[in-house]
Amino acid sequence: MTIRTALIGCGRISANHFAAIKELAGDYSLVGGCDVDAQAALKASDTHGIPVVATIAELMATTKPDLVALCTPSGQHSFQGAEAARLGAHVISEKPMATRYEHGVQFVKACDEAGKRLFVVKQNRLNPTVSLLKKQIDAGRFGQISSIASNVFWTRPQDYYDHAKWRGTWEMDGGAFMNQASHYVDLLTWLGGPLESVFAYTATLSRNIEAEDAGVLALKFRNGAMGTLNVSMLTFPKNFEGSLTIVGEKGLVRLGGVALNRVDAWEFSDVHADDAVARASSYETGSVYGFGHQAFYIEVAKALNGKPNVATTGRDGLVSLATLVGAYRSAKTHRPVGFPLDM
Repeated sequence: MTIRTALIGCGRISANHFAAIKELAGDYSLVGGCDVDAQAALKASDTHGIPVVATIAELMATTKPDLVALCTPSGQHSFQGAEAARLGAHVISEKPMATRYEHGVQFVKACDEAGKRLFVVKQNRLNPTVSLLKKQIDAGRFGQISSIASNVFWTRPQDYYDHAKWRGTWEMDGGAFMNQASHYVDLLTWLGGPLESVFAYTATLSRNIEAEDAGVLALKFRNGAMGTLNVSMLTFPKNFEGSLTIVGEKGLVRLGGVALNRVDAWEFSDVHADDAVARASSYETGSVYGFGHQAFYIEVAKALNGKPNVATTGRDGLVSLATLVGAYRSAKTHRPVGFPLDM
């Protein structure tokens, strides 16, 4: 079936969703949008030739979408998604699915009770380089993994935060961990497995915001591996690195570039056909978002049409949300935080 799709929120990240939907016209039809900002609504309507209204209730009543995608401030995702689900739509939520863990849990419950599917955008899992790395982990090529390390060294100048008053706030956005590094937090647990505990430091060093512009996170996995996440939105003079390094007894891989788009190291004790594929899998990107949104929408279409898929669900989203909330609790209390997370 062709999935009637509408966007809630027509700001910065919506461009990736609009593009993916249009590229997949055989699976999706774009039927409308919603934004409380009249100027953003008018621009989206003119650009995409769709009706863009001010409320979710009006959007649902007038366009009757099968699926809505939330491209609004993070603190609104759980409430808006729950409303859309109750009114009859499946839901895609941009990351993170909420800024509070309890709101994320309520979001999943609301979609379950409405009989609607919830998908959380984790497009970095579908990057060619990352997909190939996950395949090696699943095949056991690393042997015992001892360390997983990620760096997110990007820049967000003050005018980025000043452009929208919700950016950098605790309730609507969070800081460098919750917003910019959210996908990397997801990859750490997706690749490394369940966590035993985390310990974090955060700081607001240069930006006039509520939340952090830099932070470091130490992770202890249940399988004995350890991990680190080092994040800064203060990198001079531009986005520099989004990387991931995995150290195992029989393998070493480092994905680098600005968004995990380059294979910098690929060493294993055995030889496999994927090794040649890895050497050719690097690609160029000028965007920290990468090119994964289209691949994500392909998986969502499979899921909604009852086909095998790897679409990330609301429960997948809760795993990385718990890690993020655990990091913030640790930074506040100066103590390790264990999992599962207490409500």
